[in-house]
Amino acid sequence: MSSKTSIWLAFFLNLSYAIVEFIAGGIFGSSAVLADSVHDLGDAIAIGISALLETISNREEDGQYTLGYKRFSLLGAILTAVILMIGSVLVILENITKIVDPQPVNEEGVLWLGIIAVGINVLASLVVRKGKTKNESILSLHFLEDTLGWLAVILMAIILRFTDWYILDPLLSLVISIFILTKAIPRFWSALKIFLDAVPEGVDIKQVKKDLEQLDHVASVNQLNLWTMDGLEKNAIVHVCLEEIEHIEYCKESIRNLLKDYGFQNVTIEVDANLASHQTHKRKIEGLEVGQSHRHHHS
Repeated sequence: MSSKTSIWLAFFLNLSYAIVEFIAGGIFGSSAVLADSVHDLGDAIAIGISALLETISNREEDGQYTLGYKRFSLLGAILTAVILMIGSVLVILENITKIVDPQPVNEEGVLWLGIIAVGINVLASLVVRKGKTKNESILSLHFLEDTLGWLAVILMAIILRFTDWYILDPLLSLVISIFILTKAIPRFWSALKIFLDAVPEGVDIKQVKKDLEQLDHVASVNQLNLWTMDGLEKNAIVHVCLEEIEHIEYCKESIRNLLKDYGFQNVTIEVDANLASHQTHKRKIEGLEVGQSHRHHHS
C-alpha cells in the first residue's frame, strides 16, 4: 500500500471514530470521552492535512520545484508532531485539575467504547506502521497514543466496576500523555533537522571527509555538503582538488562509490584546479551580508 493511500485511510478511520466518540460521550455523560473526541477531531484534521501534503510530495520535479516536492511530506510530519505535542500538554493540564476533583463516569458504556476504539486505532496504526516516510512514522505515534489511552480507559472502567477510585482516570491519562510527549519531541526535532538541511542521521561528516581525502589522487576536499530531502533519499555535493587532472574520471567514480557505501543516492562532484579556483565560485556570505547592511543603511 502506498504512503498516500495508507494516510488517507488512517484519516477516514480517525475522523469517523471522532464523530462516533462525540455522540457516545454525550450519551454516556462522560466529559472525558467528549474531551477526547475533540482531541481526536484535531488529530483527524492534522492527518487530513498530512495526507494532502503526502499526496503533493509524490509529484515529480517541475519548473517551479526543481528538486521535487518531497519536502511537503516533512511539512506534514512537523505539523502532526506539533499538534501531538500541544494535545499532550493540554491533556496534562486538564488532568492535573481532575486529580484534585475526579469525576464519576459510566464505566460500562466507556468500557465498550474503549474496546471499539482500540480495534480502530490498532487497525489504523498497522496501516501506516510499515511506511518509511517521516510523516507515516509520526502518524503511527498518533495512533499509539490513542491506543494506549483507550487501553488505560478500559483498565480504569474494569476497576471502577468494583471500586470508586475515579482518580485513576486522570492519573493514567497523565502517565500516557507524558510518555507520548517524550516520544513526539525527538521525532519533531528529527523532522525539523531534515527540513533545515542538517547532515542525515547516522552519518559522521568528519569521517566521510577523511575517507574522501584518503582516496587515490585526491589532494584535498574543499567543500562537502550532505543532506536529505525527506529522510530517505540522501544527497551530496563534493568539491575536490586532484593531484593530477588526468585522473578525473577515475576519481569521480571512486568518490561516487564511497558515498554510495554511505547510502548517498544523488552525488554531484566538482573538480577544482586548486583551492583558489574553488574560492572564486564559492558564495561569499560575509560579502553578501556587508552589501545588504550597506543597502539598509542608505535606504
